[in-house]
Amino acid sequence: MAVRPEPGLIQRLDEIVVNRIAAGEVIQRPANALKEMIENSLDAGATNIQVTVRQGGLKMLQIQDNGSGIRKEDMTIVCERFTTSKLQKFEDLQTISTYGFRGEALASISHVAHVTITSRTPEAKCAFRGQYTDGKLKEPVKPCAGNVGTQITVEDLFYNVPTRRKALRSPAEEHSRIVEVVSRYAIHNASVGFTLKKQGESMADVRTPPGSSQSDNIRTVFGASIARELLEIDHEVKKLSVKMHGLVSNANYSMKKSVFLLFINHRLVDSSALRKAIDSVYQTYLPKGTHPFYLLQVSTPQNVDVNVHPTKQEVHFLHEESVIASIQEAIEAKLLSTSNSRTFFAQVCVRTTLTGEKLYAHQMVRTDSREQKLDAFLSRPPTASSSRQMEPQPDTAVVREGGADGACGLSSVPSKKLKPVRREIRLTSILSLRQEIEENSHPGLREMLREHKFVGCVTEELALVQHRTKLYLVNTHRLSKHLFYQLIMYDFGNFGMYSLSEPAPIFELAMLALDNEDSGWTPVDGPKEDLARYVVDFLTSHAEMLKDYFSLQIDKQGNLLTLPILLDNYTPALAGLPMFVLRLATEVTWESEKECFTTFAKELSDLYAVRRNVYSEYVASHKHHDSDNNAGGDARSSSSSCSQSPAVTWQWTVEHVIYPAFRTLLMPPKSLSEDTSVLQLADLPDLYKVFERC
Repeated sequence: MAVRPEPGLIQRLDEIVVNRIAAGEVIQRPANALKEMIENSLDAGATNIQVTVRQGGLKMLQIQDNGSGIRKEDMTIVCERFTTSKLQKFEDLQTISTYGFRGEALASISHVAHVTITSRTPEAKCAFRGQYTDGKLKEPVKPCAGNVGTQITVEDLFYNVPTRRKALRSPAEEHSRIVEVVSRYAIHNASVGFTLKKQGESMADVRTPPGSSQSDNIRTVFGASIARELLEIDHEVKKLSVKMHGLVSNANYSMKKSVFLLFINHRLVDSSALRKAIDSVYQTYLPKGTHPFYLLQVSTPQNVDVNVHPTKQEVHFLHEESVIASIQEAIEAKLLSTSNSRTFFAQVCVRTTLTGEKLYAHQMVRTDSREQKLDAFLSRPPTASSSRQMEPQPDTAVVREGGADGACGLSSVPSKKLKPVRREIRLTSILSLRQEIEENSHPGLREMLREHKFVGCVTEELALVQHRTKLYLVNTHRLSKHLFYQLIMYDFGNFGMYSLSEPAPIFELAMLALDNEDSGWTPVDGPKEDLARYVVDFLTSHAEMLKDYFSLQIDKQGNLLTLPILLDNYTPALAGLPMFVLRLATEVTWESEKECFTTFAKELSDLYAVRRNVYSEYVASHKHHDSDNNAGGDARSSSSSCSQSPAVTWQWTVEHVIYPAFRTLLMPPKSLSEDTSVLQLADLPDLYKVFERC
């Protein structure tokens, strides 16, 4: 006979455990946290919302708006559970018109991350800042400078829930989910301006201006091909108290994966039943295996229960089947009324090869990456005609220049290049990192880069390349970061060095970086001078290792003397040197050898990566330099040479230095195939396909 177990002791859970369990239901990933904060900003009447993320929102997730702000007296309880300004009694749920209402968003976030809130109301003379952990203030709220509105910074998300953090996807995948959330709210709230970008990058992943239309934002986010094929639908069922406004694609447009944007009472939700119903309508009009694009905004006041899901991703409303059937009929009627406007394109183009076989136009490759070009025989890049020609110099050094206000400026001048005798590196950590690079290489991207044909520069950070019959838009900045990281690993301990024309004081460089808002310095971190001295002492103590491994030479007085040569005919963006010096002391993991080399290489590759506005700063610095050297001379000639020549030089460097290095040296990681670094714009065979259904 089985022995019955003793009844377990029922006891109350600790409040911290309860709160973290609740937080795990509301905040499942960074995109959920951002969704809650965007809704708070919209509830506050914001007309401009800026989002900045780092490592897919896991390291940092920041949102800033120009809404009504938070009063100082409310800052003490703003991160406690069930504190809200939108709900007073349970009956208010039936007519709730705001996004948030339970008061759980900020509370949940603060229990799984470090939260800093800076807010200012229109009538306040200054802003107030508070730091929160587990729903409580770490210290009293402090006054500070700030614009009207609220800035919320979430750092180290899920730092105390390691299992949840490990279960999340890669930072690139989490970032794509964040892009998806911001894009959908930007389209629905077209009157509000949205900006989303990664920390430290100038190019935004999402940018929509305030006061635009939904069609304009769809064009910005999803492309003009969708925007030009949209049908507008307005539908109302009075007996069900339901109104629907929609923008759906017509029969001329289709995609492999459905894009379904559903807002019910302005809430971004999902409905599998409604999705299937609409897909069944389009099956008659679209090729098999393809799907439409549709944005639906349903309004049904007093018939919706919004409190059925912790993340508010689902809602329940009365007469759901009747509402779905009504929407389905409205979309089908709209498609039927426009079916006679379908467009088809056809073109016949046949060629004959030497063997007599027919060669169709969509099989013809217009260019070949192996063909020889005339400029390959030139010893230097072509420059604009002027009295002073500038070109990429392998013998280039960094020099400090004192401005009128005593600021530290940086520019490039010829100097002596030193190269050590090559030695063999047998460090286990370096060999392991090299192996990781090779194992993580994407064979398809590697083949594409090895055989690509450079088409031209779009911007400093973007370029067009062709591979066989496909045209790609390539993010030069991102690929160059991986290129220089790999060069650091494979040339470890064998770098040449640029000798600095004048010693660059690390203290001054660190002070310049701390004055930059991207450094993240706050008064809580202590005086800037103390932090700068710490950077000097720290790097000076590691001077021997930095010189031996990375060709970064630092003297006993704390001056930077050399920079490593990672790629011939290429010098880094000098404007990033102050932040690089600061991050060496604060962001590199010096305790572990492998982690140290990895993080150091990432910071160094970030300094050397191709980025926007580098050459405009270079031109500006040389204009000032030439105006001093040519006093009383022909100023017009000097200005012409400075403004024209460098503009040609950076394009020459990208085409003849960076992309040839991509072709021969870069082993592109698999992440580049997932983070929009390489986008296919056109495929010649697809341009010749004709889709037609009877």
